[in-house]
Amino acid sequence: MLPAIEIAPSILAADFSRLGEDIAAVERGGARILHVDVMDGHFVPNISIGVPVVSSLRKATTLVLDVHLMIEEPGRYVMAFADAGADMISVHQEATPHLDRVLAAIQERDIEAGVVLNPATPVATLSEVLPVVDFVLVMSVNPGFGGQKFIPGSLEKLRQLKELRSRYNHTYRIEVDGGLDLDNVADAVRAGAEIIVAGTSVFRTPDPAEAVRKMRQVASEALAQKV
Repeated sequence: MLPAIEIAPSILAADFSRLGEDIAAVERGGARILHVDVMDGHFVPNISIGVPVVSSLRKATTLVLDVHLMIEEPGRYVMAFADAGADMISVHQEATPHLDRVLAAIQERDIEAGVVLNPATPVATLSEVLPVVDFVLVMSVNPGFGGQKFIPGSLEKLRQLKELRSRYNHTYRIEVDGGLDLDNVADAVRAGAEIIVAGTSVFRTPDPAEAVRKMRQVASEALAQKV
């Protein structure tokens, strides 16, 4: 069982010429989840990494690999990422008309299945899958690029997901991705976030290990203060 609050550094902001060193640094800082953004240049206006990099990451680290598929037709590719070593795979609600089928296919491989919401997509669109999904990822920026500013309205989505989970006894975890830093991570945690994806605010600092430690400390203190 993972702790209540996790900081999941996003390798999108890492230095790919020294990726192994960067991963080792965040692991020293206490990170247990590594967020891996996969972009196809169609669903989002950027291209990042694919199956071979995930396979290499699996060989290089024992951290949980949280693979976020920002791609069209994710159902065609989830098994390839499962074979590559993903521990968590999330797909966008907006990217497939067969969301339940894709989530079930992921779970059949004993991999955690997550669903992702873009900023303009309401939580209500997930009503049919919330009972079965393992985690929900709220995008707090428009996906495609790192270094964007946090969208404050994302906090209300986190609150809604937390309230729905409590009301219906669901078991999903709540993840948030985009623009998270020391100035807003406490607000995200108080709203309901349990997995905090952080890229620029971790890897673009002089000491990524210390950045993870500080963010976890602030997040944990915010969790303790919740009423």
